[in-house]
Amino acid sequence: MRIAKAVKERRWNKVKVLQYLLTHSLSAKLLAVRRVTSNKGKNTPGIDGILWKDAKEKLHAALSLKRRGYTPKPLRRIYIPKRNGKKRPLSIPTMYDRAMQALYKLALAPIAETTADRNSYGFREGRSCADATAAVFNALSKPNSATWVLEGDIEGCFDNISHTWLMNNIPIDREILRKWLKAGYMEEGIMYPTHKGTPQGGIVSPLLANMTLDGMEKTIHKTVPYRSRVNFIRYADDFIATGKSKRLLETTVKPVIEEFLAKRGLKLSHEKTKITYIKDGFDFLGHTIRKYGRKLIITPSREGLTTLIRTIRNLIRRYTSAPMDILITKLNQLLRGWARYHRHVASSVAFGRVGNYVYHQLWRMLHRRHRTKSAGWLTKHYWSAGQKHEFAVRKKLKTGSRLFSVIRVCSIKIVRHIKIKADANPYLAEYAPYFWNRRHRKEASLLGALTARQFRAMMRVAAG
Repeated sequence: MRIAKAVKERRWNKVKVLQYLLTHSLSAKLLAVRRVTSNKGKNTPGIDGILWKDAKEKLHAALSLKRRGYTPKPLRRIYIPKRNGKKRPLSIPTMYDRAMQALYKLALAPIAETTADRNSYGFREGRSCADATAAVFNALSKPNSATWVLEGDIEGCFDNISHTWLMNNIPIDREILRKWLKAGYMEEGIMYPTHKGTPQGGIVSPLLANMTLDGMEKTIHKTVPYRSRVNFIRYADDFIATGKSKRLLETTVKPVIEEFLAKRGLKLSHEKTKITYIKDGFDFLGHTIRKYGRKLIITPSREGLTTLIRTIRNLIRRYTSAPMDILITKLNQLLRGWARYHRHVASSVAFGRVGNYVYHQLWRMLHRRHRTKSAGWLTKHYWSAGQKHEFAVRKKLKTGSRLFSVIRVCSIKIVRHIKIKADANPYLAEYAPYFWNRRHRKEASLLGALTARQFRAMMRVAAG
């Protein structure tokens, strides 16, 4: 919070001093080790094959995090498939290097949050895809809103950021940053140098990419006229820009964006960057956004729905012979995650379609699993164990019996998401009550209702 306050007051010497204190703090080192040993990548080693499992190893690692003599090891390069058939390179640092990145990220995050664009929502604390979707709705839903949309995508954003620009503009220990950027990577036993980009797989990489793209929104608003209805919304390296005419986006907004990116070694993807009329619709963050007459409707995208249905089919076929409780658990994880992501938009029709598809796939699977049983027997054993119209099985455990039931996607309520304030900063004291309300008081009537004095009083009551 002191770092964010110093950044807001433009006291950069004070920022450096506070960053030094934080990166040399034992508490920060312990927190950095905790983060890298409790996230999804805790079981993925780097090129040294070392993982920190027990408490003794974690404590020793925290005490060994020091700037003096630090030299990062090369990254382990693997490839993960993309939807278009191509492969995305993923570079995995060692556990020690990840902990160092997490440590210095603690000192860099307050600066990034304080200097970030107002409508940037990717890889930021307290912000999500739902906030970006709500911002799109606010920008396009009014009768006099912009009618043309520039769908932007940066070609190889993480892999092409200029090292020179990062070294000159990122307010972090330059020697540490230089070592991270020039660490290189190992692939099939061969060492390759890195001349540009930040590795996808590093803890600090999303933060560096965000800080590289910050300022794009301000640059656009400085260039275009005020009455041009230009709005800019970005999530990571995907963004949209709205305008009242196609010509405005082609001749003014797009050249400004290209010039902004060129200074950072980046460029727009010609395949994915296009200008669309709002009544033709466009896809953004897994949603289809389209205007019907004067009404804007946001629905789950057809491509995402098709991918989900294909995944459900493959999952049920893979677990056909497995115990039914395992199949239900896996299916619920998939359905619950997808439904919760899309429950803030007009998803009732899509939820009904997914629910019907799950019902028919389970019925088909049961017929194959019990070839000699009648439809009445199947209904009695699988649709009568729980509530009406609910597929469920009851399994006997040592502590008793437990009911495993498939969630009904169509029963999940559609709830309007309340967008976060554009200027809200979790590192500034004046926004502490606001973020507390967003975490613990989801109702719209209570958002922002607590004063700082009431918040402190509530904290005292909760503490004792």
